[in-house]
Amino acid sequence: MNFRIDALQYADWSEKIFCQLREGKLDGVHVTITYHENFRETVLVMEKWNRWFERFPNLIFQGFDASDLEQAQLSGRTAIFFGSQNPSCMEDDIGLVEILHRLGLRFMQLSYNNQSLLATGCYEEEDPGLTRMGREVIKEMNRVGLVIDMSHSAERSTLEAIELSSRPIAITHANPSLWHPALRNKSNQVLRTLGESGGILGFSLYPHHLKEGTNCTRRSFCEMVAQTAELVGVTQIGMGSDLCQDQPDEIVEWMRNGRWTKSMDYGEGSAKVPGFPPMPDWYPDNRAFGSLADSLREVGFAEKEVAGILGNNWARFFAESFSARVEDIK
Repeated sequence: MNFRIDALQYADWSEKIFCQLREGKLDGVHVTITYHENFRETVLVMEKWNRWFERFPNLIFQGFDASDLEQAQLSGRTAIFFGSQNPSCMEDDIGLVEILHRLGLRFMQLSYNNQSLLATGCYEEEDPGLTRMGREVIKEMNRVGLVIDMSHSAERSTLEAIELSSRPIAITHANPSLWHPALRNKSNQVLRTLGESGGILGFSLYPHHLKEGTNCTRRSFCEMVAQTAELVGVTQIGMGSDLCQDQPDEIVEWMRNGRWTKSMDYGEGSAKVPGFPPMPDWYPDNRAFGSLADSLREVGFAEKEVAGILGNNWARFFAESFSARVEDIK
């Protein structure tokens, strides 16, 4: 089977978007369910998702492991895999790592833009690396099968996480900084080390991460994918669009500010106006996912490589990452 997987979205979910997932033939999507929410608030978001699974059972269902991708394709639905973009959901309690995994969380970033209890975010001026708690949480995440995501983390913290983790990590939504120097994009050293360790990179379509932003062409994007494949490895890349479809601009304030400041954190955009930039006109929503295939072929990828980038590489990673290892089961 060839799968279609998007490894990061944060949409304002609705029946319309669920239908578009099906029109785009997405078999699996990693969705952000929490940023700065604590454990109880995260559970409330999971309850909200349960209502959607009940209301739209012919469109979506909750995914727990890689076998759900096959079930999704055979039943014409999309498997939804939960993730967190900050460790706030586990609060300061390492025991909640296992609880969250049992509830269906499959990815957790060790930091968002700021310093967390675990690691440093990419907006901090200094990066002291992983904290003592961060090192312990990595071991626990490795044990239970919760993927370490370093998409928003700073350089040293990311390299230390790759080195310490006994399982490959993910950067679910970012691009090379040499292509576009956004704070969130990654250096060649990080990308090379990620690939050598067996980790995986999801390419982002969020305009702040793209050369020329909203005006980035599909050809330019796919040429960047081809160049990155030479650095990371063509089997270690996929899509993580960071699609924030239909989100109101005020959501940006929660994403960037949380509860840590009373001032507006304007983030990566040059304009001092918080909000979501328009997506490139060639990728307005999930229905455009398959259109990447032709452009990837045009820049030199073989058919098997295109299938890998559009989903099969993530499917392999899911199969290797979401369950506890036999040697760790007690």
